[in-house]
Amino acid sequence: MFDAKRLLEQFMGGQGGGLGGLGGIAGGQPGGQPGGQGGPGGFLSGAGGGALAGGLAALLLGSKTGRKIGGEALKLGGMAAVGALAYKAYNDWQAGRQAPPVAQAPSAPVPMLPAPSGTPFNPSTEAGQQTLARHLLRAMIAAAKADGHVDAQEQARIFAEMDKLPLDADDKAFVMDELRAKLDVDAVAAAAATPEEAAEIYAASLLAIDVDNAAERGYLGMLAARLKLDDALVAHLHGSVASATGKAVPVAA
Repeated sequence: MFDAKRLLEQFMGGQGGGLGGLGGIAGGQPGGQPGGQGGPGGFLSGAGGGALAGGLAALLLGSKTGRKIGGEALKLGGMAAVGALAYKAYNDWQAGRQAPPVAQAPSAPVPMLPAPSGTPFNPSTEAGQQTLARHLLRAMIAAAKADGHVDAQEQARIFAEMDKLPLDADDKAFVMDELRAKLDVDAVAAAAATPEEAAEIYAASLLAIDVDNAAERGYLGMLAARLKLDDALVAHLHGSVASATGKAVPVAA
């Protein structure tokens, strides 16, 4: 049976689990120690592990620049990490606080608090968590392929490497279907049932893009518009993710 929450944990790493030891597959190198450094292309991998340090993320991102999540968000792992990032940004925005500048990342990661249970950031039911995890996975895969690098040849390579990962057949089928699907920013945005979920979908997408890729930043701009996110909230989301990854992503013009 497909378990979206478990698969998201495998994407994200941290205490929630993950495939950190397989993070080097995309670079053609053996993976690092579990929870430790992946090889080239291990997205968000690094000393002490990190979000998206797993083999799946490394495969999807290819040789893109790695980032790692630090602070409390790393300890949370999986859906809880994305929820914590979005929850902080959303609360700061609602409180009218000034968003941090996104031209440069902070010098040290900012600790994150988990989103309260029973909120859209952290559903209290298993069914709600599964639905949210599925939406976040789709958003991350869409963002990862937004620059067009995951073509038919790249898909074939990813599918071949996926067979080497400890994934259930249903998990592999989900990733394959999402990779084969036409990039559809409207479908990603339509999954958001609440403004809070919209913010979380954007945060997940922001984690899965290349900092220096103009096409992917353009995709984020379209996604923010489709999600109907306030410009100030977008700035807070960029600041929240920058504080956790150590690298800023400019807000799309």
